[in-house]
Amino acid sequence: MPILIQFLLRASFGLAVAMAITPPRKVTSGFYRNHLYVILGMCVLAALAVFSLPESERTWLPLAAAGLSYAGAVAWLYEKRTAGVALLGLVAIAALAGTWSIATRSDASSAPLLGMIDAPTAGLLLGSVLGAMFLGHWYLNTPTMELAPLRRLVLLVMAATIARAIVCGAGLALQFEHGPAPTVAFVALRWLAGLVGVGALAVMTWQTLKIPNTQSATGILYVAVIGVFIGELTSQLLSAHASFPL
Repeated sequence: MPILIQFLLRASFGLAVAMAITPPRKVTSGFYRNHLYVILGMCVLAALAVFSLPESERTWLPLAAAGLSYAGAVAWLYEKRTAGVALLGLVAIAALAGTWSIATRSDASSAPLLGMIDAPTAGLLLGSVLGAMFLGHWYLNTPTMELAPLRRLVLLVMAATIARAIVCGAGLALQFEHGPAPTVAFVALRWLAGLVGVGALAVMTWQTLKIPNTQSATGILYVAVIGVFIGELTSQLLSAHASFPL
């Protein structure tokens, strides 16, 4: 259950960050409002899952993130851009704090720095891919929007992929050095689907936007979402039995 909670809160954190850096003057407010409801749903599910944990390990942070998501959706409903962006920032902070409060690895003290940046790098990768896919789909509803916001999110996907590869690469090297070694087949799945594949799809999306063809770019991002979900869930399953993020 901690793996599910971590996954939901990481995705909520990353999606909130991706939406917060998307310029509201170039994107209609419905994009923010509708997808804050997505974050609301993920945080509510995480809050419900928290109650399955021992009482000493429970946290109210997922519920706080859910409440802030609802408040943010209301702000965007009334076109309050400044308040909406501020609430997105608070949602991101609450969700990230929630991930740090719930441990999933057997020995996080072996590399405290890697342990601290594991969740935010994973969340940024999950959230940037989700946010880019959602925004690409939004262009189908509002085709007159500028492409600059979508290009910004695709660049964030690329940067997050590199950052995540550095963190997990360092963790993998330390894990092989200190043992026990993880299952090679699952490590290959994690890297090929969740990092190499996502990075390649991000480059394909960037090139497709040069045509420009937002519909095709959105289709590529759908595949990237599947890849990052497989990669990050596999990473969490591997890391749960390791001393380092994989």
